[in-house]
Amino acid sequence: MQHTRRNFVKTLFAASQAALVAGVAVEPAEGEETAVSSGGFNYLVVGDWGRDGERDQVEVAGQMSIAATDVNARLVISVGDNFYEDGVATADDPQWQSSFEEVYPQESLQIPWYVILGNHDYHGNPEAELAYAKTSKRWRMPARYYTEAHRIDGETTVEFFYIDTSPMVREYRLVEKMAPKVMAEDVPKQLAWLDEALGKSMAEWKIVVGHHPVYSGGEHGDQPEVIANVLPLLHKHQVPVYLNGHDHDLQHLQADGVDFFTSGAGSQFRRTTSKAQTKFAKATSGFMTVSMRREEMAVRMIDNHGTVLYQTTVRRVVG
Repeated sequence: MQHTRRNFVKTLFAASQAALVAGVAVEPAEGEETAVSSGGFNYLVVGDWGRDGERDQVEVAGQMSIAATDVNARLVISVGDNFYEDGVATADDPQWQSSFEEVYPQESLQIPWYVILGNHDYHGNPEAELAYAKTSKRWRMPARYYTEAHRIDGETTVEFFYIDTSPMVREYRLVEKMAPKVMAEDVPKQLAWLDEALGKSMAEWKIVVGHHPVYSGGEHGDQPEVIANVLPLLHKHQVPVYLNGHDHDLQHLQADGVDFFTSGAGSQFRRTTSKAQTKFAKATSGFMTVSMRREEMAVRMIDNHGTVLYQTTVRRVVG
């Protein structure tokens, strides 16, 4: 089976590279124009992807490499569920090659990948993903939750607050392969850290990144524990954007001054529906590009064929 999967990855990767060499680019969708260019601070967002290249993972990877070149992406944000079905066992697990290194080898994706854990990563050994960061040139996971700040321009900073939402979810305490690991994590300590970090931040843009959604029209739907624990902190500290995965689709929702973006379709998709907060929802494999400027954040949602399905702009609210 492993040999077959390796051949599968190589065949699809060759096809995606052929498209790249031929200059295939993403097609613009009808609708609102956004300020997407190689200036400012640009990055990709992808989640729920590691399947040894199967399903649509390699196709998505190929389109990510094209988009990363188009916008001169500085980094990739992975919103969790990095390895299916059961995470990785060690920092030498074969899946590091078959699901990551061999699937995303393009030059434009040899940039930092800032990563968080998803629930499927807790099926395996979460510490192995932290350990891999100590030797990898691009896999960045210094802790289960952490912050990173980046300059947008000479006067503007964006700070990302990467959190670990799986230990917050009560039902995981009943899952045999997850229970000891999620119960070992101190959720109140993490929330106190997030509250303090958001309060101290002087960044013009604050973005919180978690695996589980706050609101979602996808298969899993709203996540009550994230609503109870994280949403109040978003409101308290006027965080304008929350990025997540978990539901295997592409979504944009708005509620109470916060824009919620789901990008959990890195290798497969599931059904999704619209709800009161929904601005866009699509059951498709794909990813997001984000282009940040001082006053705005331009978002594009792109499928595994390179079509821009949706684009929008989040304006920065001052004061």
